[in-house]
Parts: sequence; C-alpha cells; structure tokens
Amino acid sequence: MKKTIYSLSAILVFMFTGCMSSDDAPIIAAPLEDNVLSVSGEISESTTWTNNNIYVLNQKVVVSSGVVLTIQAGTIIKGTEGTGSLASALIVAKGGKLNAVGTSTSPIIFTSINDNIAIGQTAGTNLNETNSGLWGGLIVLGDAPCSFSGDVETLQIEGIPADDTFGLYGGNNPTDNSGVYQYISIRHGGALIGEGNEINGLTLGGVGSGTVIENIEVVGNVDDGIEFFGGTVNASNLLVWAQGDDALDIDQAYSGTINNAVVVLGTNSDHAFEIDGPEGSATGSFSLKNVTIIGNQITEDGEYADYRSNAMGSTENIYAYGFKSSSDVELDNDGVATNYNNGLLSFGTWEVVLPEGIENASDIFVNKGSTVIVTDFGSTATAISQGANTVGATTSLLNWTYANTKAGLGF
Repeated sequence: MKKTIYSLSAILVFMFTGCMSSDDAPIIAAPLEDNVLSVSGEISESTTWTNNNIYVLNQKVVVSSGVVLTIQAGTIIKGTEGTGSLASALIVAKGGKLNAVGTSTSPIIFTSINDNIAIGQTAGTNLNETNSGLWGGLIVLGDAPCSFSGDVETLQIEGIPADDTFGLYGGNNPTDNSGVYQYISIRHGGALIGEGNEINGLTLGGVGSGTVIENIEVVGNVDDGIEFFGGTVNASNLLVWAQGDDALDIDQAYSGTINNAVVVLGTNSDHAFEIDGPEGSATGSFSLKNVTIIGNQITEDGEYADYRSNAMGSTENIYAYGFKSSSDVELDNDGVATNYNNGLLSFGTWEVVLPEGIENASDIFVNKGSTVIVTDFGSTATAISQGANTVGATTSLLNWTYANTKAGLGF
C-alpha cells in the first residue's frame, strides 16, 4: 500500500494553477523559505542552479531552445504533486541543454516535495521505493532521427499534452547534443497525466549521440524507469529500482548502446526490458549489453524481457536471478520472430539462476508468434549458481546509488 504524505505541495498547487503553454511568461523563481526556490514556466536565458538551494518544480519547467541550464553537483530538485496539466517535470526542449554533472559523493537528486531530504544530504528518511507518482520526471527531447508511423519527422512525446509545443522531438541530426547528465538520482516520480499515461523517470525522445548520459538512477517511478524513444544517444552505468512498468524501454528505432546497467524489480514492476522496433519505414538497431537483472518473487508481476513490434538489435552479456518460474524472455509476435530468424534481432550470452521448477535456461525463452517458428531461441543461455556469473553489470560502478544503500544490494 502506497503512503500519502501531505506537505507544502498542496499549497503550491493553489498558488500556481495555470496550464503552461509554449508562449508563457519567463520562468518565475519565488522564494518559499530560506534556500528553497519555487520555479515554474520557461527558462529563456542560460542559468545555474546551485547546491546551496533546493529548487521546487512547480508544474512544468522548460529549458528552451538555445538555453543551457547548469545544475551543480549536490543540488536537490523537488517536484510538486499534481496530475494532468498540473504535473511537475523538468523538460529539456529540442535545442536546449542541461549541464547536470554530479559526482559519486554529491549526486544531483530529483525527488518529491514530500521528501524530507535537506541540503547537503543524499537521502531523506520518510520515503522509500514504494512511494511513487509524487511528481513527474525528467524529460529530454532532441533532434536525432526516430521512426514514426507515417514517416513524420517529429512527434509529441508521451507525458506532455498535445497543445504544449515544447513536447516535440525527433529530427535528422544523429549527433545532436542535449547536454551532459552524470550522477543523477531520480526518485518517486511518474505522475498521472491521463488515463493509463504516466511520466517516465527519465524520458529520452530523439536524443542524439552528442549527449552524455552516464551514472543515472531511477527509483520508485510509477511508469517506466528509463525510456528511449528513437534517437542515437549512448547511456552507461544505469540503475532502475522498483519501477511500476518496465525498467529499460526501447521504442521507435532507438539506435544507441546501453552499457552496464542494473535492474531491480519491485512488487509492481513488469519487465526488466521492453523492446519495440521502428514504427515507420526508417530502421535502427539497438545494443543492450552488460546488464544484471534481479527479479521479484513476491507478486505475479515481473518478467525478464518482452521483444515486440519489429524489434531490431542485440542483447548480450545478461545475468539474471531472482525470477519466478512463470517469468520469460518473450518474442511477442510473428514480426519480431521473423526478425530473429533473419538475424535482425540477436541474443548473446545470458547467464540465468534458474527458478524452482525450470530445468533448462532455454526454457525461459518463449516464442509467441502465431505462425513463425524459430530455432535455437535461448541457445545462448546457460544455467549458473547465484554469484557464479561471468557476465552482467560491473556493479561497483553503481555503489554510489540510493538503491544500493537502501536495498542492501551489496555493490
């Protein structure tokens, strides 16, 4: 059962009730109390957020095209409660940049207004991974290629209402640069904006390879942990813990590399990986490698992976343990099964600690195509004892994370 915690956020919703649009006034920075600033609206000039303040996102704050927002290491950003148009989020629009460079000892923290974390701390005491949906999330939008239905070049990102033009992403610049994102922890997000539509912890829409994404953590998000909508950006040293839907989600012909990641499923988590392919005629191939995925034994939810919708790319060096006998790695339909047969979707080494009742590692690999037969699906998987893995994430690179401390992962 999720906790509800009442605080200053209820007051803020009444202070700022307007729905933001692309032509809103410049950003408002209003002091709430000593060293706590409420920010809302559009950032139209390059600025710096410093670690001697806490910044409260009141509804949507947008880093506009041509603008750089710099966030110092150790800075805490808190989002207000609210759903629909009142959901809080930090959005880096196409052409904008976020220069957010934390460190292992002073990460940049995005969390809820309800979190009692204070300046100089890396964790509060009143929330945990089950507290989710308390604010929105971090959304980064770029100009890199995506594969959209109808072969349109740009699209509105999920989580942003259609009339907010700062939500557009996609283009024709594969090396597009949306800034630097290092040592960032994103907690307790995923506010509802519509029926069945929540904001991801970190949304990457059409983000290009000129962008740096390293050492990112997402904890307790209602929807996906990190979702890649097309684009070419590479991402490394990722950790997702207790998301409500999928941990790492790939869509619209994402064509970058995800390297060195840990997924820890929670009681409401769905898949560690959900992989979709192109939606238009443009194709792309992802690389997902060196990942440790830890299952959930408590509820019926919690799968290894689902490959769907014409997925194309490679998945290799995966270490998996803690899953149930009902969990599987699934080819969802004939299209993706055909891609597997044609070598467009490939699987390298998987080392799996077998759940009770499963005799062979290959048994967790299931083809659900209705007419297409596949051969050797799961042949690259082997059964091992827990801790005997030779593949998976280098977890020591993620020992800085809140999840490592709170979940006792032993990194």
